Amino acid sequence: MKVFVSRKIPEIGYELLKNAGHEVTAWGDDRPLTQEELIQYAKQHHGLICMNGEKINSHFVNECRHLKVISLYSVGYDNIDIAAATQLKIPVGNTPDVLSDATADIAFTLLLMASRKAIFQHKRILNKQWDFFRPTANLGIELKNKTLGVFGLGRIGFEMAKRCRGAYNMDIIYHNRSHNLQAEDELNARMVSFDELLLQSDVLSVHTALTPETKGKFDYAAFSKMKKNCIFVNTARGGMHNEEDLIKALNENLLWGAGLDVTNPEPMSPTNPLLSMPSVAVLPHIGSATVEARNGMARIAAENAIAGLKGEHLPHPINPEVYK
Repeated sequence: MKVFVSRKIPEIGYELLKNAGHEVTAWGDDRPLTQEELIQYAKQHHGLICMNGEKINSHFVNECRHLKVISLYSVGYDNIDIAAATQLKIPVGNTPDVLSDATADIAFTLLLMASRKAIFQHKRILNKQWDFFRPTANLGIELKNKTLGVFGLGRIGFEMAKRCRGAYNMDIIYHNRSHNLQAEDELNARMVSFDELLLQSDVLSVHTALTPETKGKFDYAAFSKMKKNCIFVNTARGGMHNEEDLIKALNENLLWGAGLDVTNPEPMSPTNPLLSMPSVAVLPHIGSATVEARNGMARIAAENAIAGLKGEHLPHPINPEVYK
């Protein structure tokens, strides 16, 4: 069968697909496909491996109802109309677990950079502003024995919590729909209400999926409840926070700073005020950007596609109800 890959992925993905006897076509241009281009390519193939940024809405799904499988090269799936795919009996898979360490590392890195104004300090060197020692200038804050609040304590949130607990003896609180018993047992984590999370956290790290309930969850009202020394970290989805409200809250010193690997929109404008704020660190959505994580994502995406083309259950289905 034929599989279309909407962007270049690591070779292990192609090898698995070809070894399974499938013909692979990969988009080669250094630009994203438009939705109509993606539809035209998908119509010529039996399976699709696509990226999180591509709009797989009801229009796409209905135009490509012949697809035997849609395999995401990502954990997040807020770009896909899962209900429409399920109604047409198209299994959809994602790549969980394999990027948990890499993304938690980025969250931890952003926390450190924001706490010590690292990007701002680096720019001082580039701007020839590193001159003489000033004892009270450009000070950061320390993290030892502080409280980490995790919004969405799943796999990535758990890894972030482990790093903060191990490195800085931080207390762990979290807000979830259900208890994370492993975190409570191993990290002495406590589940709290959303308001308590805002009020008690010295660091608030976001690790949940973007849904209608979580979209824009962190707005001016939320930032206003945080401690003035709180660092807001988001490595999940940019739609989780209101960027204008975050800028306003930082300008009003309602919180210490922010570390962002995701923005809204993406890419971020180079003139965005967040990029010039001393206690803000922004990275271009590189949470999974390690050799190990990206290879693992390619492997899982290929395994999902292979299973779907065989008519077997996907190893990592988002919509397992499609099999009922």
